[in-house]
Amino acid sequence: MQLTQQNSDIHAYLASSEAIDHWHPLVQETADTLWASTGDAYSYAEAAFELVRDTIPHSADSGDPRVTWRASDVLATRNGICYAKSHALVALLRAQGIPAGLCYQLLGEDDGSGLAIHGLVALRLPGREEWSRVDARGNKPGVDARFSLDREQLAFPVRPELGEIDYPGLYDAPHPATLKVLQESADRPELWRNLPTSL
Repeated sequence: MQLTQQNSDIHAYLASSEAIDHWHPLVQETADTLWASTGDAYSYAEAAFELVRDTIPHSADSGDPRVTWRASDVLATRNGICYAKSHALVALLRAQGIPAGLCYQLLGEDDGSGLAIHGLVALRLPGREEWSRVDARGNKPGVDARFSLDREQLAFPVRPELGEIDYPGLYDAPHPATLKVLQESADRPELWRNLPTSL
């Protein structure tokens, strides 16, 4: 999919923020450990993706009621929904100088009901002109997201006939609608009731 940078400055996709706190010691330590075991940008990016996808359960799958939104908290608690897990992956990528941003889909149930925003990550490795989307949501029966730069394999294919949307925007910071609901929800049941239905 052709993504549109919402910020034309590539350096914005390397910046730290309160949500993407890649200056935090835990993020730095995790990034350094991963880099030591990989040694090149592609292998590192794949390892970071797999760490977030496989070792941090999506709280809807695990039943964890806690809501996280800072990348460092996601890594510390090993918990988060797609938005929070995306923050963690973006932080790990940026910690090693790999431009990364946030992008979104609108997804629903098989009958078209329950539409809500789903969070993804896009990255751009050195020497590449294109951004590649990946989905670190976490696999489960029926979901098989993988790290691939040339052929997307996301958790959920978009079904336009059901009103689902692939949003083309690539954001250097969490979209305000997603960050607000994470910050203002006391627990995951409240978060689930208030998931944004549009950007």
